[in-house]
Amino acid sequence: MALKSTIFKANLAVADIDHGYYADHALTLARHPSETDERMMIRLAALALQAHQLQVMCGGDGQLAFGAGLSDPDEPDVWLRDFTGRARLWIEVGQPEDKPVVKACGKADQVVVYAFASSAEVWWRGIETKLSRPQNLQVWRIPAAASQQLASLAQRSMQLQATIQEGVLMLGDGERSVDIEPQRLR
Repeated sequence: MALKSTIFKANLAVADIDHGYYADHALTLARHPSETDERMMIRLAALALQAHQLQVMCGGDGQLAFGAGLSDPDEPDVWLRDFTGRARLWIEVGQPEDKPVVKACGKADQVVVYAFASSAEVWWRGIETKLSRPQNLQVWRIPAAASQQLASLAQRSMQLQATIQEGVLMLGDGERSVDIEPQRLR
């Protein structure tokens, strides 16, 4: 019998001071059986970091949601679609291969990759030249220590506050907080 995804609920209050975006998001995360708490929380952090795009790209009239991710390689980990269903923003986390990223660049207006774990630097050195052509691609690295701390915030029901100021995401649940300063690789 196949294992089923574990469902997590998160109420995420985003205060993005850098972009003037303030909103509450009621989210449902389905954690694939092979996904770690760390990876799931990176997906949540990526959504918080890019939530302002809902206003920028869609004028507030769109849907920011988690994709099937690990369950379906043709869907992103997080995406923003406008009211017509067009993919405006495609977000991948981890260390994806070059071909799916290039393919995503053809499907969405903008693609953002958030690499994490201590091996992210090695991954980037090996793939950087293969991803030099797409103009609508950004690649960021989440420091390994911060990504590992994020796992401690994972609970089946979460009340989280995300504050983004001067490029730093402060994600907390009222008792614990993790500061994440993504580093742009591309």
